[in-house]
Amino acid sequence: MKPLIATPQELTPSTNWLDTKWAWTSEESLIDHHTKARLCAAALLPFRNKQPDWEGFVSSIAWMQSAADYYGVELVVVLNADTGYIFNLDNALYSEVLRRFRNAFPGAKFIAGVTARGAEKDSSFQPDRYRPLLDIVQQYDNCEVMLMTSKWLSALAPEPKRDAYFAIADWLIRPGIVHALEPAFVPWAKPFEPWLLWQLAQHPKFIGGKISTLDEPHFLYWAAMCRDLQLDFAPHSGDDFGIATAIKLGLPLLIGAAVSGAPLIAAAKDMWLTDDAPRKKFTTGSGAFDTRVYKVFEAFQSLEDQVFRLDASMSAAAYKHSTAHVLHELGIIASPESHPECTDLRGSNEAIRMQESLRRPKRVAEILGIPFRFDS
Repeated sequence: MKPLIATPQELTPSTNWLDTKWAWTSEESLIDHHTKARLCAAALLPFRNKQPDWEGFVSSIAWMQSAADYYGVELVVVLNADTGYIFNLDNALYSEVLRRFRNAFPGAKFIAGVTARGAEKDSSFQPDRYRPLLDIVQQYDNCEVMLMTSKWLSALAPEPKRDAYFAIADWLIRPGIVHALEPAFVPWAKPFEPWLLWQLAQHPKFIGGKISTLDEPHFLYWAAMCRDLQLDFAPHSGDDFGIATAIKLGLPLLIGAAVSGAPLIAAAKDMWLTDDAPRKKFTTGSGAFDTRVYKVFEAFQSLEDQVFRLDASMSAAAYKHSTAHVLHELGIIASPESHPECTDLRGSNEAIRMQESLRRPKRVAEILGIPFRFDS
């Protein structure tokens, strides 16, 4: 049997994850009942009468913040990512989102999504395509920048891809988060190879990375490598279909699912901790963690599996429309409209479908005393 790679010195740009020991590390061996990692919630930009609903935008963030505060969870709002329609925003509206957020939440940290602008007719990667949005974001303090993957960046081989990320990093004056996707999200996406992850994790301007996967447990690979090598680099799970894994491992989430399931996700983060954990908010009195958390995992996952369900093209992109329906059903926003230029839409029965998907989460929340609304 071929020995598995166990040190970064053995990695090459062509190394496959399955050739490393980190791909064979069990989730159970990484369990952490003491760390309450941050929740990075990708905010929805709601619309009403084809215009941004700024009151709903602030209300939905305040709702998530209230849930996080109630359970002692650090919330970092993610602005202008896919949930915020980054690919439908011009630079003026992109800027307005940041300005409105900072005015409403002057002391709050945020993460802003940044992607390539004007690359539609390019035939190769141009790092300066990331510069316009970087310049807009980095006018603000107390923020981080998520370098969202793009077609020509993803197409690069591992070594030039590393160099491309490093070139973008030259412009970073705020902490950076790198970003990877599986092809299940967009056909041109490609997850990071272990060599590339190791290289990016060494860069002083990158504090972590987000990985979104449907088909292969790349988040688990990242977690195993980073923990084993004690890397100063935080894997953030972007897997809205597998939220519980990050909670169990004590690692951050960077997801749009928090917009629809914030109270349950925040509650689960606290319930998973044992009583001696330094940030435990609601102790059990037994010293142990609250095993009812497993039912909370099931409840929010039943909701998110509907919100992020795959369409006939095997795409979950219309989750934004489902999320708007959930917030509308909860009375947090005035309309379930999507961005008027967004073509990723659900059917005419989506309001009923989201009402149904909320029944079990609401039932579990009521039984366990988890507040679903935080009205003043």
